[in-house]
Amino acid sequence: MGSFSIWHWLVVLVIVALIFGTKKLRNIGSDLGGAVKGFKEGMKEAGSDGTPEQPTQQKVASGDTIDVQAREKNSTTQ
Repeated sequence: MGSFSIWHWLVVLVIVALIFGTKKLRNIGSDLGGAVKGFKEGMKEAGSDGTPEQPTQQKVASGDTIDVQAREKNSTTQ
């Protein structure tokens, strides 16, 4: 009862294919592959930069007015 044999996994695979259909499973696999590929590219870009981006700072003489646009920080946007 410890581990499943190959026949158990084949039965599970057939049941999953019958429930979801092969087209939906193929779409899920391609979406997952695209996500992994994008993650790897992002990690490669982050590692090649060496130094993280730092915002530029400007010195302003006293008495000058700076006009800026404030935005809310939203955790759902990237």
